[in-house]
Amino acid sequence: MYLNKEEEKMYNGEYGETIQKSMEIIVALGDIYNASKLVDITSAQVSGVSYKTIGDAGLEYLESLSQDKVIQNKVPSTLNPAGIDLDNWKKYNFPEEFSKKQLEIIKSYENLGISSTCTCTPYLIGNIPKFKDHVAWSESSAVAYLNSVIGGRTNREGGPGALAAAITSKTALYGYHLDENRKATLIVEIEDKIAKLDYGTIGYIVGQIVKDGVPYFKLKNKSKNGELKSLGAALASSGAVALYHIEGETPEDKIAIDENITNNTTNNNIKNITNNIEKISISRKEINEQAKNLSTTDKVADLIVLGCPHSSLDEIQEIANFVNGKKLENQLWVCTSINVKSAADRMGYTKIIENSGGHIICDTCMVVAPIEAMGYEVIGVNSAKAANYVPNMNGLDVVYNNIENLIKFK
Repeated sequence: MYLNKEEEKMYNGEYGETIQKSMEIIVALGDIYNASKLVDITSAQVSGVSYKTIGDAGLEYLESLSQDKVIQNKVPSTLNPAGIDLDNWKKYNFPEEFSKKQLEIIKSYENLGISSTCTCTPYLIGNIPKFKDHVAWSESSAVAYLNSVIGGRTNREGGPGALAAAITSKTALYGYHLDENRKATLIVEIEDKIAKLDYGTIGYIVGQIVKDGVPYFKLKNKSKNGELKSLGAALASSGAVALYHIEGETPEDKIAIDENITNNTTNNNIKNITNNIEKISISRKEINEQAKNLSTTDKVADLIVLGCPHSSLDEIQEIANFVNGKKLENQLWVCTSINVKSAADRMGYTKIIENSGGHIICDTCMVVAPIEAMGYEVIGVNSAKAANYVPNMNGLDVVYNNIENLIKFK
């Protein structure tokens, strides 16, 4: 793989051990995937943040990297959700020992020049690449949104790879950075109009089918940004999707498939190969059945957690309008970034939610937080990604539904 003179200096350790280690990771990945060269990135988003997922070994690795004082991060870089609300962990009864370790992890990232704003929706807080910008993002739902809705370019980076890219402002040119790998591999026609919960459910169905391929959706209605966020998160969690296209909506839809592809699809997921692209059709019955199957119990949730991926201001407004003037029977967390919460505070949404008995929780989400150690048994979610992960990562039952059906009032 070709390295220019500056990259060779970085690789050979002329700018310190941390940059050298980071370049070694990037070059190794490039060699594995037959990259011809490195490319400059305009931003990074780093996973491997929660103490729950990286443990003491991850903390020690970060501390060793952050001891090099010459590091000056060159591109905007943000973190994935941590395992706690960084400012209010005591208020919400996060375990003390866990929380102290988590804060040490955040401090190490800060020493490396990474912003300690922890969110899985960096595009909602100012980390917004331009169309065709090369970046290095590692949160799977953010990767899907970046590639698909914004039209930037990133692979599904692992935490160490994204961190190495943030430190060096470089990544290897392979995978979804290249035009030829951004073509559709599966055409999906949805038979009926869809909304809200359907996007996550459909994403879960298609992710299992397409695996790490590139689905192309034909919808009968236009989508909202929050719905596309849910679709990509589910695609990425049930499969390994990093890029999808929607006819007439996403920026690369016109180049995603050959112009001579016919509009014929098959029913009941029967495969039909035309011009080497598989086509499927998904019915309302299939969507409803999958939504039901994502719940592991029919009990009422004792904790409802919304915001996986993190809630936007519009989504928080919707929740506030729904609970306004009422008292909650079950507990409610609305997960978001500290940036979006600040806007919700100013708009009065936070006060409305708190008056109902709910809370806006920052920096974390139910998947990477130690909620299993906090006395909860059944978690209510409106996210197919969360419904997929909570039983395995938290060992708890999950109820998957719209907020109107999850939230109970006194």
